[in-house]
Amino acid sequence: MNELIRLREAALGLVNIGRGKEVLNEGTIDPETIPIHAIPGAMVRALLMLKTTAISDEGTKVAYDALRESEAYRELRNLTPHLRRLTPEDLPSRTERLALWINLYNTLVLDAVISYDIQRSVSERLGGIGFFRRAAYNVGGLRFSADDIEHGILRANASHPFLPGQQFAQGDPRLAWKMESRDSRIHFALNCASRSCPPIAAYRAEQIDDQLELAVRNFVDAETSVDPAEGTLQISSIFNWFRDDFGGLDGVVAFVRRYLPNDARRTWLEARHEIDLVFTPYDWSLNR
Repeated sequence: MNELIRLREAALGLVNIGRGKEVLNEGTIDPETIPIHAIPGAMVRALLMLKTTAISDEGTKVAYDALRESEAYRELRNLTPHLRRLTPEDLPSRTERLALWINLYNTLVLDAVISYDIQRSVSERLGGIGFFRRAAYNVGGLRFSADDIEHGILRANASHPFLPGQQFAQGDPRLAWKMESRDSRIHFALNCASRSCPPIAAYRAEQIDDQLELAVRNFVDAETSVDPAEGTLQISSIFNWFRDDFGGLDGVVAFVRRYLPNDARRTWLEARHEIDLVFTPYDWSLNR
């Protein structure tokens, strides 16, 4: 497996997909300005300030030009260098880590869209692989790209849906941060700066499970439709890309049925024995 990962990284490097050392949170740090234990909470407050400043109430649209010039963005840029001080021991619980890394992913993507002056779509180059490998923060002295956060940390070192091999090789020090198991609900909390993405929210450790439940229910309700005449269930492409996280296609159907409200769609699903899945095309246009 390590050899497969090495070959993958070498191949991507040949076509310059992602930049192996660049991070967006360089800069000087004054440890006196914020205690280590306060950094996760400060990230929550920073994300809430970004939302108040330039993100729509429903969390789906971002005014990037306004955000670029805002005090909220300047404060975020002053805060993120402090991530270099964190260690896994500073966030020992599952809920603390889950909330932190979801917030870091969403903040990093916002930061990267502004820093790289993305105008149309994060998929402008090679289907977005380059963007999500290039966008990165230094956390605890180690580089974490958006892909590393999603697949290596939050998905418990799973494979990228379009690339072979686990995200981190055996012995990679970043494995000390990974979640112990996959929680499929995270797919409805991560925003990739695209119109088909779930909304942006700030997640708190003490509320994380309730927040994830709400995020899933809202997304499934908004993005699911049925066609009784055709016998089809139309759902987001997220379920196709990450079908293994839901236990395969049967697991996808069960997941959707569980989170749909008690309406005609759920009644139809519960009465059907054969269902054809239709995955709706993903709109990668920038969520401006």
